Amino acid sequence: MTAAKKDVLRHIPLFASMSPAEIDVLAEHTLERRFADGEVLFREGDPCHACFLLGRGSVKIFKTSPGGREIMLAVESAPSTVAEVPLFDGGPFPATVSAVGEVVTYQVSTQDFRQVCRQHPEVALKVLAVLGRRLRLLVGVVEAVSFGSVRQRLARSLLEFEQQAGQPAFSLPVTHQELASRLGTVREVISRNLSRFQAEGLLSVEKRKVTILDAAGLEREANTEF
Repeated sequence: MTAAKKDVLRHIPLFASMSPAEIDVLAEHTLERRFADGEVLFREGDPCHACFLLGRGSVKIFKTSPGGREIMLAVESAPSTVAEVPLFDGGPFPATVSAVGEVVTYQVSTQDFRQVCRQHPEVALKVLAVLGRRLRLLVGVVEAVSFGSVRQRLARSLLEFEQQAGQPAFSLPVTHQELASRLGTVREVISRNLSRFQAEGLLSVEKRKVTILDAAGLEREANTEF
């Protein structure tokens, strides 16, 4: 088990500059936890006592409205970390995180993580880089939810998926429900707009496989002003 922890820590970018001996010490202070698909690692508002290191699997980070509606902020996959912000500001978790499939985590206490940052200032700088990337993603989420129609936001997301895949045919990396959460709407609206795009010849959909047939047309949809 300890060997597995050390291997995970070595592959997490934040700790790349640490020596094998320092990794050994950090591994001794980490606690392994496993989560099943859909299980919550922590909830928004819970007190933060540790940083979660993702050893295997992926998690989704989301906010929930008083009415129960979800907005997905990001998806993080191993090897990486989540819940860094409260380690520095002392506040509670700002969002809820749940497992996407089976997830293995290693938890480092707030005290131990801060000690690592004091001993290795480059770790703190890498944390800032992670937080900067998350902030950019969050700004994108705010923009997506605040401006334009669902149709426009969906078109933009499909083009982003195409760019990530590097080809016009790709499998949706998220479910319709997760895509709806990301765009601030409901699953039925996503399915309906995908059907409309297909009827208009912009793309074809077969289960979760999407093929962009008219990228220029989808680009126009994404940039349409209302």
